Amino acid sequence: MGAQLAGKSGGGRGGKRRYRAMSEINVTPFVDVMLVLLIVFMVAAPLLTVGVPIDLPKTNAPAIQGQDEPLVISVDGEGTVYVNETATDMEQLVPLLTAITENNPEARIFVRGDRNLAYGRIVEVMGTVSAAGFKKVALVAEMPDQPAARR
Repeated sequence: MGAQLAGKSGGGRGGKRRYRAMSEINVTPFVDVMLVLLIVFMVAAPLLTVGVPIDLPKTNAPAIQGQDEPLVISVDGEGTVYVNETATDMEQLVPLLTAITENNPEARIFVRGDRNLAYGRIVEVMGTVSAAGFKKVALVAEMPDQPAARR
């Protein structure tokens, strides 16, 4: 009565050792991919903001919620109008907005104006956009550093 071990005497078929599938999950490639994606998003996130430097006024108004990405019109301290980051003339503003939104009057448009800019210039831009048929036009402001005192 003797028992043979498969590894010692070449038991099994043809004396070759059989390999089994590894039952452990190798997570190293997954971690590598996640770290690369993390780095890519960390680098790309600051580039997604509008690049026109504007000194926004401060307000306690609540933020506007929405699913789609709004189109941003910026007016800098000298009165130059930008659509996203492209400078444009007031005469070209409506055709440019119509082309970008594909003639969608429901497109959300945010107007950012420098706090030192004359109020009339911002109203002129908003009036031009509203007169073109765009219904969802809003002003952008920053939250104040300290909460305003209630009266």
